[in-house]
Amino acid sequence: MLSIGTIVLTVEDIARASAFWTAALGYRHRSAPSEDWTILDPPEKAHWSGREASIALSVTGYPQHYPPRIHLDLYAEDQAAEVQRLRALGAREVDWHGYPADADWIVLEDTEGNRFCVIATGPFTADR
Repeated sequence: MLSIGTIVLTVEDIARASAFWTAALGYRHRSAPSEDWTILDPPEKAHWSGREASIALSVTGYPQHYPPRIHLDLYAEDQAAEVQRLRALGAREVDWHGYPADADWIVLEDTEGNRFCVIATGPFTADR
């Protein structure tokens, strides 16, 4: 059986990206970052049971692909509050016109241009 262990995001600035993702998710550095690589691990206690993936940040030297071929989905009990908080941390709302009328997500990008969606989930329950 396979499971996702680490999701790697390409970045231009390790310090800037680390500051964003540690503040956004409450993740912590596994060890001191190098100039071109760091791994961020989830906090020990999560809202739901199960294993969460780590996030690695990698300086690759090549430009981001637009539109990106992969993105993260982040679940939020209070979507509006989380979007406001993430924007204060440096996230930008993506000018995207593909939202259906009943969309429960908002597309943002981090300080490095990596896209992610903030999905309204309502309160977390024991089964998720």
